[in-house]
Amino acid sequence: MACLTPDRLKVPRQFWIWLQKYALVPTAVLHHAHLPLGAYEDETYLLTTAQFFALWRSIGELCPDPALGLNFGEQVDFAALPLTTLAAYHARDYRDALTRQARFHQHCAPAEMRIQERNEECVIEIKWLYAIEEEPPLSVDMFLAVLVELGRRGTQFPIKPKRIDLKQRRDRGTAHEGYFNCPIKFRASRNAIIFHSQDLDRPFVTYNAELLQMVETDLERKARGCRAETSATEQVKWLLRQMLAGSRPDIADVARELGLSVRTLQRRIVEERTTFRDLLLAVRQELVRKYLTQPGIRINEVAFLLGYEDTNSFYRAFRNWEGTTPSHWRTDPREADVSSLS
Repeated sequence: MACLTPDRLKVPRQFWIWLQKYALVPTAVLHHAHLPLGAYEDETYLLTTAQFFALWRSIGELCPDPALGLNFGEQVDFAALPLTTLAAYHARDYRDALTRQARFHQHCAPAEMRIQERNEECVIEIKWLYAIEEEPPLSVDMFLAVLVELGRRGTQFPIKPKRIDLKQRRDRGTAHEGYFNCPIKFRASRNAIIFHSQDLDRPFVTYNAELLQMVETDLERKARGCRAETSATEQVKWLLRQMLAGSRPDIADVARELGLSVRTLQRRIVEERTTFRDLLLAVRQELVRKYLTQPGIRINEVAFLLGYEDTNSFYRAFRNWEGTTPSHWRTDPREADVSSLS
């Protein structure tokens, strides 16, 4: 069954405190990112993936220090982070910690932490479920540094990865090599960290079975509540975004992913005053604007990504939506401006 975390995440209070150490005023950063001040003033405020990425881009523009994300990981206070990370910090060993972090990662963000272990190495990547654009480099650095710092503090051993792949280009200095103490491949095809499998067996000196049981019970309760609160509309649209790449998913495909009968899913969609066809149309309209603003994607590729059998069908549908052709929409600066605000 697919994981269906809504597109929202909470920024911990520690994050804003950390920013101020770099003379970055939280309200000024939010203003620069065109985000509501409530993200800082209201501790219950939730950001979307796009807003979170915009926040990190603004941080990088206001403080162009290539080591900024790494410094956050190095200085992180695990006791002040959400329960997901607290559970990992008190795990039995490094493998258990990473597994727990992946298992509960979506309580913190609409993202999957993917772990693959084979040939005596462990590869970890993060996939943002609602992301259309690339994750900002500083955010990637922060995530990877937190994983390494978790192992170093938990084991009280100077854990160093086997290697790291980064999509970002090499910036000035050698901050990444200095912190991770391993080979770094820049301009890679992915963002990933690779550990030696033998390091994952190292026990945690911070292991606390009693505390771990209490934390895990609370997390399981929250997981059940999160799944119950996610509407059928959100679930279907999330799955359609994942399934549309070159295929034509129907309601039976989506129902199967959700572990539901077609009749049950149909009833839930109708109860929310919409239809499967309307949801498919809404997702296609959402994605087409994103794709057409990326100059490297050809129009026939856009049609394929949206699940159309041929380009002519896509052209007819697009004209019904926008009243013009995809080519004209793409070259009209007014349309590009509208898309950037959506």
